[in-house]
Amino acid sequence: MLWIGALLACLLSLDRIFALDWEDGSLDLLATAPRLAVRAGGGFGLGLAFFLIVTVLVPFGVGPEASLLSRIAPGVLWIGALLACLLSLDRIFALDWEDGSLDLLATAPLPMEGIVTIKALAHWITTGLPLVLAAPLLGVLLNLPQAGYLWVLVSLALGTPALSVIGTFGAALTVGLKRGGLLLSLLVLPLYVPTLIFGAEVARRGAEGLTVQTPLLMLAGISAGTIALLPFASAAVLRINLR
Repeated sequence: MLWIGALLACLLSLDRIFALDWEDGSLDLLATAPRLAVRAGGGFGLGLAFFLIVTVLVPFGVGPEASLLSRIAPGVLWIGALLACLLSLDRIFALDWEDGSLDLLATAPLPMEGIVTIKALAHWITTGLPLVLAAPLLGVLLNLPQAGYLWVLVSLALGTPALSVIGTFGAALTVGLKRGGLLLSLLVLPLYVPTLIFGAEVARRGAEGLTVQTPLLMLAGISAGTIALLPFASAAVLRINLR
């Protein structure tokens, strides 16, 4: 009987799963944010091109020795993905600020924290996700060990959401500033260091056949903490900038 009651309660609430999202416009914003990110210069093509260039140039700099490339491949892939994420951070709120729609979003029924979360998700979809999918392919150029492909993919899938959320916080801090891109990079790069350390460590240990439990849990904790906390900080910063 308890199961039947729970089932009926779930059925009664099905019509409200997306109702509030539809009413406050969050679904519309989620649908348009990736297109706006691409239009603002944050499309996957730019990040992938930079990622490819970094991966191709490294062997020219360190030499073609296969064993050396195999050792440094996890770290190089992570650094390339991190720098590629930086390219589009200054455009996360730029178009909304320039055309005044950010002021309208601030008065919308959707909380500012939700707007920031959707913007971070749009950045990850247009930048982070393509980098995650391309990393194993580019690992071939760096002679990545066979055991490392899965862990590079897993570590980037866990770590790149944190990069997007942290980058959104930096973009909120510098929104409206002329030439804020350099300042944004200086603010965000130190915050990226823990994610880089544990993400590269997961990929390195996986490539060498070692246990990855500790760095993997640390990386997951960093991502979960940033996703849970930083949207509130970003929303507070945006409210201050909009005054």
